[in-house]
Amino acid sequence: MNFERAAGILLHPTSLPGPYGIGDIGPEAYRWVDFLSQSETGLWQVLPLGPTGYGDSP
Repeated sequence: MNFERAAGILLHPTSLPGPYGIGDIGPEAYRWVDFLSQSETGLWQVLPLGPTGYGDSP
């Protein structure tokens, strides 16, 4: 298989700045996505947002 190279970042939404000391999917997330687009970063990987299942699998 031949895959093109891509750049990305792993960042949980709670790591973004927010009004209550923890990030959310609000205005800062939109600004973050705009930044990723401007910097030509193609991937934003997010860890599970809710509880994991049996065996810690999402």
